[in-house]
Amino acid sequence: MSRPLKIGITCYPSLGGSGVVATELGKLLAEKGHEIHFITHSIPFRLGKFHRNIYYHEVEVSDYYVFRYPPYDLSLASKMNQVARLQKLDILHVHYAVPHAICAYLAKQMAGDELKVVTTLHGTDITVLAQDETLKDIIRLGIRKSDAVTAVSQDLIRETRELLDINEPIDLTYNFVDKRVYYPRSCSDLRADFAGPGEKILMHISNFRPVKRTGDVVDIFARVSAKIPAKLLLVGEGPDLPKIQAKIQRLGLSERVHFLGKQDDVAQVISIADLMLLPSEKESFGLVALEAMACGVPTIGSQAGGIPELVVHGITGYLSPIGHTEEMADNAIRLLSDDTLYASFREAGLKRAHQEFCDERVTRQYEDIYYRVLGLPAREPVPVCQS
Repeated sequence: MSRPLKIGITCYPSLGGSGVVATELGKLLAEKGHEIHFITHSIPFRLGKFHRNIYYHEVEVSDYYVFRYPPYDLSLASKMNQVARLQKLDILHVHYAVPHAICAYLAKQMAGDELKVVTTLHGTDITVLAQDETLKDIIRLGIRKSDAVTAVSQDLIRETRELLDINEPIDLTYNFVDKRVYYPRSCSDLRADFAGPGEKILMHISNFRPVKRTGDVVDIFARVSAKIPAKLLLVGEGPDLPKIQAKIQRLGLSERVHFLGKQDDVAQVISIADLMLLPSEKESFGLVALEAMACGVPTIGSQAGGIPELVVHGITGYLSPIGHTEEMADNAIRLLSDDTLYASFREAGLKRAHQEFCDERVTRQYEDIYYRVLGLPAREPVPVCQS
């Protein structure tokens, strides 16, 4: 059996699904006996309390007066090198190609070839940043200089190859949920704070950026609430939030919509919903849809990016072409109006989330990649997950 590893993890600690997945992965690896070192500019917001085998190293940026812009990338690379040398790290696992893969490559140049770099692509580092001609070459360099590259969906792998002319191997490692955290909960008291008896709850969780098409969320809800007593819960914050608030007022929906802001315990919040709305224009995976499925909540979404790899149309949710809000609303009404159909979607989603996207399976896939790049045998076979 191979030995436990010393792994450095770098991610954006406070934004988006990539930081969530990186932090949850680190916690699960630590539980399995690996030593985890988070190297970031602030403590990852999902890290929470003290965890055995987990350490945090803060990246401090020089404020030397000649720097017009603080050189965070160089400071991060230097910190990666310092931690790798001091802690004798085996692996740097970086989440997001820019700037983390490049910083890891620089750190490896300083620390030596014994240090291996694994890069996980999460989405907008490819779907948005790689569209910028000024960044393409450096993103391509970070990917090609990594010892292994993973991506969270087949669609993201396809887009990476097309945009960057990448022929090197890319491992598919889907996002995952910890079934000890994401499961159906009885939240009748909390639910009563937002909806009355007989009212349905529709929910949307995002960073409220244009790519999430939050205006479509409101349009879908307006159509649904015209046919079915319902409330809409909006979770998160972002640049489009003021536009959404104005649109809700303009449509006379203010009394039916609740703004919950950012929430840490999203499993508790999701559990009070009946449907998750995800009409995104781009979505490399759709982590919130997986979290919803694991809590027994079907998704009404778009056929964007990796969502169809997660949500099985007509079985665990309904998917429509991007922008087809009338069809999405009709699907929501169909599901909310048929208790038998809803129950079948709920059960199918629970089974799929806890078997196909479970933490044990994906964590083991990452372990196998680590041991492969280090030239060590895998610890044991990938487990079969139970729902």
